[in-house]
Amino acid sequence: MSEVATRSGAAAPMPINDFTLWLQAFLQPGALVELGALVGCVVLAWSIVALARRTFRPDESSSIWFGRRLVDGVLFPALLLILAYGTRSTLQLFQPLAVFRLVIPVLVALVVIRVGVKVLQVAFRDAAWLRPIERTISWVAWLGMVLWVSGLLPVLLSELDKITWKLGGSSLSLRTLIEGALTAAIVLVITLWISSAIEARLLKAATGPEALSLRKAASNATRALLMFVGLMVALSSVGIDLTALSVLGGAIGVGIGFGLQKLAANYVSGFVILTERSMRIGDMIRVDNFEGRVTDIKARFTVIRNLTGRESIVPNEVLITNRVENLSLADPKVWQSSVVSVSYGSDVELVSRLLMEAALSHPRVLRDPAPSASLSAFGADGLEFTLGYWIADPENGQLGLRSDINKSILALFREHGVEIPFPQRVLHWPAGSPRPPDTEPSATDVIHKVIKNN
Repeated sequence: MSEVATRSGAAAPMPINDFTLWLQAFLQPGALVELGALVGCVVLAWSIVALARRTFRPDESSSIWFGRRLVDGVLFPALLLILAYGTRSTLQLFQPLAVFRLVIPVLVALVVIRVGVKVLQVAFRDAAWLRPIERTISWVAWLGMVLWVSGLLPVLLSELDKITWKLGGSSLSLRTLIEGALTAAIVLVITLWISSAIEARLLKAATGPEALSLRKAASNATRALLMFVGLMVALSSVGIDLTALSVLGGAIGVGIGFGLQKLAANYVSGFVILTERSMRIGDMIRVDNFEGRVTDIKARFTVIRNLTGRESIVPNEVLITNRVENLSLADPKVWQSSVVSVSYGSDVELVSRLLMEAALSHPRVLRDPAPSASLSAFGADGLEFTLGYWIADPENGQLGLRSDINKSILALFREHGVEIPFPQRVLHWPAGSPRPPDTEPSATDVIHKVIKNN
């Protein structure tokens, strides 16, 4: 018989491994009731997620619960699983189930995939190894779902439990190792989720470069601590004696002392940089003939973005041991200058006024401290003036602003008749002295002659 009567008058659930009875159950009228209830669960979950999305307005790039689209995050499949489980518990009191016995494992696999993938995407953005790990999580989850639905999972676990070997004084089985690896993966995903949430909240509350650097250091330390604790919990859950790790810790210490000293130095230097605040996110620095803005400080390296768009990944040890110029450590303002020559017959006060006017015509030039125009040198070809001014946003580019100011200077000089002299050399011959016969005319003489003839 395909159904067994219960005290409540309903039929007991059929064995999931009996595919003939299972497929026949999909053709029963009760399957339509299950499909209708499932559609209702989907609509209700969709509506709740849409309402929550409009209410909280999450950041799409870093939201694990919501994701980029309505069904892309963890919230939709998790909520749908809860609603489907509650609906199944209610329907199984009145009729045998077929649809929900397949839907529940599928939703569990979907939740596992979404949680693992979204947490890794937020914790390790743009990592090269992220895509293969995502595929591995998907394959493992769907394989577990198929084994669960087909009823082969208990049989497979029983066979894996028979494959054992001795390790010291304890006996391990292949099932224990697989369960331990899955437990460790689950614990690490949860710790990464918690640390990502803490990091997002800390960085969101940062209001300046100093606060951002300190909060970045706190988030890195929190993530390392949580991952360490999670790994210890995972190892304990498998049954591994943690006291045996003391030998492993000694071996790791020897490895750090010899082969991993550079790597360890970079990690230590990263925490030193973040705690001492000698460099902060947003600072303009120059290191190893590379100048740019600090965009991120990782535990091992620092990312510096040049004004041309190029990025340099600098190991943190280099920033500690080498000379680094921080252009905005104490003060974000940067001084720039332009040097221009005018003829000796020019009005010095007029030139100074025009230079100040050219600088103040650009909004990026600070009014306090004010720009200055000075007669800096008596050049060979004319009077040299130096226009100095301060800017507070060097990350927006410096060459473009200098070019705009030079264009303004040139336009004002032409408007007021201020001459910028050409380089020239004057040869004086004594009166009545003939030119030596073997002396060729100089290039300057030729140019002056051409100018006169024209």
